[in-house]
Amino acid sequence: MPLKRSRQKMKAILKKKLRIAGIKKKPEEYLKQTMRTSILIGAMITVFTFFLAQRRGIPIIAVPLAGIVFFFLAYTILLRSVDAKIHKKAKNIDKDVLFAGRFLLIKLNSGKPLINSLMEASQSFGVANTYFREIIRNIELGTSLEEALETARDECPSKKMKRVLFQINNALKIGIDVTQNLEAVLGEIAQEQLVEIQRYGRKLNSLTLFYMLLAVVVPSLGMTMFIVVAGLVALNVTASTFFVFAFFLLLIELAFLSLFKSIRPNVNI
Repeated sequence: MPLKRSRQKMKAILKKKLRIAGIKKKPEEYLKQTMRTSILIGAMITVFTFFLAQRRGIPIIAVPLAGIVFFFLAYTILLRSVDAKIHKKAKNIDKDVLFAGRFLLIKLNSGKPLINSLMEASQSFGVANTYFREIIRNIELGTSLEEALETARDECPSKKMKRVLFQINNALKIGIDVTQNLEAVLGEIAQEQLVEIQRYGRKLNSLTLFYMLLAVVVPSLGMTMFIVVAGLVALNVTASTFFVFAFFLLLIELAFLSLFKSIRPNVNI
């Protein structure tokens, strides 16, 4: 019974993650597809390792071990890809949430009803507006506005968008003006994004210093000293040596580019 409950709980969690990620598959279908792909990758690695073992004299025990290891590795990565899609989706929504919220606030302040404002917001640009379209679609199918907002908030991967939808729904339940709560939460989000930009500036200063040292100063001085020492000791330096240095320098450049991109805040004020 505990094992059955644990499986049901994991199935429910995966079902919710697939819905949030926008993957229109049942948990059973997704798990079967993941299993088939992992088995295929494991079989291909097993065959490749078998031929490699015959050529290089690798112990035959390494053949099934390589297949098993790559099977579990592929299975884990494919399962985690759902979380990666959710994270990417949340970052894209966080970038547009302030624009979408302000667009909705302008429509409300102009005197339009909430449903009409949501309909116009759903037709504007941006990733965050897809959730307004989901709300309108659920309302057209017969769901009440409060339930549609609650469902959209539950299936939204962005915490900032969740706060916007919560404040709108909370104002409707209490019976107060929606614009006051919406304006307050948008002000908080804007302030948080300004803080993120300030933090990014401080991190950028430190990373720029490390970049200048590791990717500019050290390679330049190191190459100069290497050439001088190689000339003094009559070391045979070929073109391949410089290609190796250039390859490692390229890896350093790519690592810093990836690092700069990863710390960049997703804001659109």
